[in-house]
Amino acid sequence: MPPTPPATTAAPTTVTPPLPELPGGGRTIFPTYRLVGFSGGPGSIALGRLTGDLDAAAVQIADQAAGYASARPVLPVFELIATVAHPFPTAEGDYSGRSDDAVIQEYLDAARRAGALLLLNVQPGRADFLPEVRAYEKWLREPDVGVALDPEWAVSPAGIPGEEYGQTTGAELDAVSTYLAQLVAEGNLPEKVMVYHQVASQVVVDEQLLLPHPGVVPIKSVDGIGGQAEKENTWDRLMPAKPPHVHAGFKLFYTEDLRTGGLLMTPEQVLALVPLPEYVLYE
Repeated sequence: MPPTPPATTAAPTTVTPPLPELPGGGRTIFPTYRLVGFSGGPGSIALGRLTGDLDAAAVQIADQAAGYASARPVLPVFELIATVAHPFPTAEGDYSGRSDDAVIQEYLDAARRAGALLLLNVQPGRADFLPEVRAYEKWLREPDVGVALDPEWAVSPAGIPGEEYGQTTGAELDAVSTYLAQLVAEGNLPEKVMVYHQVASQVVVDEQLLLPHPGVVPIKSVDGIGGQAEKENTWDRLMPAKPPHVHAGFKLFYTEDLRTGGLLMTPEQVLALVPLPEYVLYE
């Protein structure tokens, strides 16, 4: 009899892990979703309603977002004020303080329970945006964490937050976007949101220097305060400087917008703005 051939061993099967996705599924933000969220931080209602019982806040976000969900699904957003500007010197001398890991983990856990994105809002005080954003790299390597930059609170080297309007440049925004694009590429992450808030024209200069970067979704959020007419006037003044690749965002204030006796703008009124807001934030 011919010899029995040796038994063959099947080659091990390599299983490719699935690519990380956004909380609602998929890897692209727009035009898949519209973003609607709250801002806030632990222990301070002045920063917004995203404080205290975060699960209850998530329910409120869902209720508020219902009016925005007709044309596309809403992806909820938790915008945590992670770096807070202060009107006094802090340990690093930069007039701002960062949230510790326990706070960010608490907000990320709550955001994940709600199927939401977490955005880490940075009010840098006298610091620069890029090193403040880099300080949160551990979190930004997660697929559901992005950033929001608040240049109103980025003051000059001798400035005091709250006593002067801060300012940033398109070049500084571009440096942050470039860094985020690197994290997305290294981690094969879904698109990452980068919001920059603007309340007045002088707060962001040379905006055209913010260039497009793969994997990063930049959003310009107009933060005008007041009744509908005042907010629409601020919108019309600030939006023309928006680079074409930057998406539009709009912020409403539950308290400040009503101080002149008007009503909070409705979702229908917000969605009638041109360009169309794709991120709507409530404070």
